[in-house]
Amino acid sequence: MREKATTLYFGPQHPGITGNMMVRLKVEGDTIVKATAEVGYLHRAFEKLMEERNWLQSFTLLCRFCVPEPDPVEESYARAVEMLEGREVPERAKYIRVMVLELARIGAFLFWYGAQASSLGLHTVGQWSIGDRNYVLDLFEALTGARIYHMYIWPGGVRRDFPEGFEEQVIKTMDYLEKRLNDYDDLLFESAIFQKRAKGIGIINKEKAIEWGVVGPPLRGCGIRHDMRIDDPYEVYDKLDFIVPTGENGDIWSRAQVRRQEIRQSIRIVRQVIDKIPKGEYYNKIPNPQKWTLPKGDAYAHTEAARGEVGFFVASDGVSTHPRRAHERGAAYVHAITLLEDLLVGANIADVSEIMFSLGTCPPEVER
Repeated sequence: MREKATTLYFGPQHPGITGNMMVRLKVEGDTIVKATAEVGYLHRAFEKLMEERNWLQSFTLLCRFCVPEPDPVEESYARAVEMLEGREVPERAKYIRVMVLELARIGAFLFWYGAQASSLGLHTVGQWSIGDRNYVLDLFEALTGARIYHMYIWPGGVRRDFPEGFEEQVIKTMDYLEKRLNDYDDLLFESAIFQKRAKGIGIINKEKAIEWGVVGPPLRGCGIRHDMRIDDPYEVYDKLDFIVPTGENGDIWSRAQVRRQEIRQSIRIVRQVIDKIPKGEYYNKIPNPQKWTLPKGDAYAHTEAARGEVGFFVASDGVSTHPRRAHERGAAYVHAITLLEDLLVGANIADVSEIMFSLGTCPPEVER
C-alpha cells in the first residue's frame, strides 16, 4: 500500500537551500516523488533594467547575477561590448582579468566546500572554508576597493592596476591555500560520512546532461571534458598551462572530485599570471559614458565560471547610449530547475541540500 503523499516547502528560509529560492517537495514517507523549484525571492529583471541604463551603468547590476562569483559576468559583458565596438584591450589587462577570474573561482570553490560539508553536518569544514575565503576577499579589497561587488573588469581593460605589494600578497595567499587544501582533503574527502552520502547520490545521466545543456563541474563530473578556457580560449588562457579535471560516475562524489582538483589548477594559473604578466597599460579608455554609443549590431562572449559557462549577448541600435538588448546565459537556469527537479525525484529528503549544493546554482541568474 502506498503511503499518503505530503507536500513540504523547502526554503527560502531554510539554511540548506541555495540562495533565497524554494523547492516544493511532494514526498511519500522520506522519499521525494515530485520536486518543483520556485525562484523569485531575491533579485530579478536585471536584463530589462540594463536596457534602460548606459553601457557602463549596467555594471552595478552585473554583480547581482551571482553574488558569490560576480566577476565572470562582468568579464563576459565587457568582452561582448568590446567585440561589438572593436575596442582593443591591453595585454597587461588581459592577464589581470585572468587572475581576477581565477581568484573568483577559488573563492567560489571555498564557498562550495563550506556549503557541501555543512549540508551533511560537517560544520568545521564550513568554518574553515569561509575563513579562508576571506583571505581571497582581502585580495579583492586591495585590488578593487570592494570585497564582494567589484565592478572592476569593464570595457577597455580593468579599472586600476596592481597596488604596491599586491603581487607578493597574492603569492603569499596562494602558498597558504595550497597547503591548506591538504587539511580539507583529510577533513572532508577522507570522511566516511561524506563518502557514504556522496557516492552514488544525485547521479546525472551523461546523455541527458548534454541534451539539457549542463555545464561546469556537473558536466565534467560525468566524464565530459568541456571548458570554455580550452574549447574557445579568451583573454590569455591559451598562453597558460593547466588541465581540466573530469569525473566518471556523474554523482555528487564525482562533482566534488572535479572541484577538489580545479581549485588547485586555479592556484596554478594565478602563479603563472604573476610570473608572466607584462608591464604596460591596463586600460584603453572609453569615451564619456553619457554620450557613448556603439555601432549597430550584436555580439556574444562567454566565460568559464566555477559554476560553468556564463555568456552575455548584447545588441546595439547604433543610436542609443544603452543596449537595445542584453541577455545573460547562465548555468543556474538549467541546474536550479530542470536538473535539480529531475535529480530530486526518488531521493531521500536528507539529500536535498547536498544535491542542490553539488550543482552550484545562483538563483538570481534564473529570474534575471
